[in-house]
Amino acid sequence: MRAIDIIKKKQNKEKLNYNEIEYMVNSYIKGKISDDTMSEFIFAIYHKGLSIDETYYLTDVMIKSGEVIDLSSINKPIVDKHSTGGVGDKITLIVSPIVASAGVCVPKMSGRGLGLTGGTVDKLESITGYKLNLSRKEFLDSLNNIGCAVISQSERIALADKKIYALRNQIGAVDSIPLIASSIMSKKIASGSNIIVIDLKVGKGAFMKNVKDATKLAETMIKIGKYYKKKVICTLSDMNIPLGKNIGNVLEVKEVIDFFDGKYDKRLYELSVYISALMISSAKKISYKKARELVVNLLDSGHAKNKFYAWIKYQGGNINKLKDKAKKLSVISNKTGYINNIDAVKLSQLVFDLGAGRVLKTDKIDYACGIVLNKQLGDKIKENEVIGTIYYNKKVDNMESILLESFKIEKKKRKNKKIIIKTIK
Repeated sequence: MRAIDIIKKKQNKEKLNYNEIEYMVNSYIKGKISDDTMSEFIFAIYHKGLSIDETYYLTDVMIKSGEVIDLSSINKPIVDKHSTGGVGDKITLIVSPIVASAGVCVPKMSGRGLGLTGGTVDKLESITGYKLNLSRKEFLDSLNNIGCAVISQSERIALADKKIYALRNQIGAVDSIPLIASSIMSKKIASGSNIIVIDLKVGKGAFMKNVKDATKLAETMIKIGKYYKKKVICTLSDMNIPLGKNIGNVLEVKEVIDFFDGKYDKRLYELSVYISALMISSAKKISYKKARELVVNLLDSGHAKNKFYAWIKYQGGNINKLKDKAKKLSVISNKTGYINNIDAVKLSQLVFDLGAGRVLKTDKIDYACGIVLNKQLGDKIKENEVIGTIYYNKKVDNMESILLESFKIEKKKRKNKKIIIKTIK
């Protein structure tokens, strides 16, 4: 078997068998074929696509390249949650303790941010002492005692995906539906849960730009789940504007603290409650309506808040010691009117330039920098009123004007789109 023959076969739109895909993936992770050769293979997939059977094969090979976590010792219903990432997305930090406080176990392995999208791991690292790397015993103990555990992605899970994803990112072959689906699902299946709820972001601030492609990705992931006898539910949510008021690692942790204190942005609340209720209804086999009522009660009663603090403390974090040292710059509106759009891409680029993001996984980031939006979509603002606050340790050219230009202010108020587009099961 030769790599060049397999690549040519895919370039000619011929279907690959399991052994051919296994050969390419295993040869690459063992160093038997080069980055250049693997890049050719990835680009062949990128341009010619994969059939659903080929996507199963690729997913299976990546699962088998590492360990599979056994969660059979957990004596509670279990559900995993994944987000495809977006600007200001701190949903994992909110949903995990809500669902855990309902008696449902949430094992969560999260990644670092690359490019303009912040990672859950980076947000948690802004909490002094939080332990992201747990042993298998510590991970299971946390799940049994607290009900949720959020750790960094294990180096031992889906080993092939890590190397292939890094190469895809390097060569610009990220937005391929079969490659995205196999990457996400190989990690989720290897993580051990039989129920997986996926928050699939759609819009300018996400890698899936339109509902058509996002729907295709969701359907592919659901098919992969069925292949492994896993229940997969995908919710498409709007990511044309930032999620919540705060963008930046420690600032997003502070917004989570505010959320559990009852101070929250409406869109963030709606998505958090919706995803939590989906997870609980699926795991406990109750109606969505009952699950939503339970979520609202857990928030209003303070049980979810208590679970949030118990979880952070159990993993060594000191919520009173956040890495938040930064200067502040208040930005004043130059118009009076209604905020009808907020440019998620422009704001995420500014936050990235301030130091919150990374190009390579080894890059150091500034946990404290970011933006707080003093006004949100649909709000009325007056001239000379504060529209946003920049937190920085290094100045970015024209950062004040960039923030201002991110807001579209008009005389008439437009009707806002709902954050939840649709759910596919």
